[in-house]
Amino acid sequence: MTTYLLTGARPLGGDPTDVLVADGVVAALGAEASRGSGAHVVDADGLVLLPGLVDLHTHLREPGREDAETVESGTRAAALGGFTAVHAMANTTPTQDTAGVVEQVWRLGRDAGWCDVHPVGAVTVGLAGEQLAELSAMARSAAAVRIFSDDGKCVHDPVVMRRALEYVKAFDGVVAQHAQEPRLTEGAQMHEGVVSAELGLTGWPAVAEEAIVARDVLLAEHVGSRLHVLHLSTAGSVEIVRWAKARGIDVTAEVTPHHLMLTDDLVRGYDPRFKVNPPLRTADDVEAVRQGLADGTIDTVGTDHAPHPREDKDCEWGAAAFGMTGLETALSVVQAVMVDTGRLTWSDVARVMSAAPARIGRVPGHGRPIAVGEPANLTLVDPAARRVVVPEEQATASVNSPFAGRELPGRVVATFLRGRATVLDGALVEHGAAVERGAHV
Repeated sequence: MTTYLLTGARPLGGDPTDVLVADGVVAALGAEASRGSGAHVVDADGLVLLPGLVDLHTHLREPGREDAETVESGTRAAALGGFTAVHAMANTTPTQDTAGVVEQVWRLGRDAGWCDVHPVGAVTVGLAGEQLAELSAMARSAAAVRIFSDDGKCVHDPVVMRRALEYVKAFDGVVAQHAQEPRLTEGAQMHEGVVSAELGLTGWPAVAEEAIVARDVLLAEHVGSRLHVLHLSTAGSVEIVRWAKARGIDVTAEVTPHHLMLTDDLVRGYDPRFKVNPPLRTADDVEAVRQGLADGTIDTVGTDHAPHPREDKDCEWGAAAFGMTGLETALSVVQAVMVDTGRLTWSDVARVMSAAPARIGRVPGHGRPIAVGEPANLTLVDPAARRVVVPEEQATASVNSPFAGRELPGRVVATFLRGRATVLDGALVEHGAAVERGAHV
């Protein structure tokens, strides 16, 4: 394994120091690091060093929809985005509702080697919302599943949701809910509000999310279990989670990059890139989720990376699939709307994009402090860089990015997975290939 000396890096945006990465760990910091010999030198002057990012909400599509994404292509995208671990959602074909399927996805991630892949197990068989899936078997499998979700669908039956919350307590699991009351969103195409009324599109009301969030935090309190709210998107949901935390309920929540930046005004052009579930909301909702992330009500940023083949998006609005890609732009969006505006520090970014998701997902070795002896799962970022998003140039197999054509700040310069560079100088490093650039000492 190559030894790396990162010279002048700024851990968590702090003072510059040298960092030695050797034998899969952070081997030395400061003057001790610079004494290392035979190291591959990476000039990190002005660059921010973060713990490797962890995503609780990634759709890798394999098995079943390899035309949209594969574990290989999705984890390449993750590495370029600075991620060292992702959680692969269960809405594959077949569904990840058995130990066999989650182990298949886990092995595909291990063999690809770009980042750690932690499968999410389905809560119910076939995501049908009726019968609990093999939760214990998935938890005891080689994949060691700890997050269970029917994401893409809501566990709408309160009895089934209660049983799931009770069941996962036995192995320290968490139920991650896609909060959407189905009866209130039948035929919905976008957020219900002024814009939907003007366009004549069926609306997705904020209360359809908030009603499920309120119900589920009460269920979690009743059974004493862990609940995670996926892609929270409304001001009302932020307030409910804030109330629940003040009450001592064990609830966590995430927000997506697109809900931090984009509003339902973008739907006026009927561009299917902006069709997503939950839908883009109002400017007031965007402000509320930004504030919720800043004050700790919202724990994490989850990409909800949802790739689709071109034909599923390059069509009329009503027929288009819901979803957006996000792995390669997530950190830049967070920098743009939260760091560059002074709402978060880089230390906060490490918390919401690494430490908190690793804790919620019970991911060993990730989200750890940048300290001697800790696993070298690291991300090196150039915050001064600017780039225009060109989806066709990204590693993901799909091009449905809502940020296409936008200039965003920041660039991932290097990503290290247990001390091995998966990305260096902003480019993927093929396993075992001598494509690393720089000097040696």
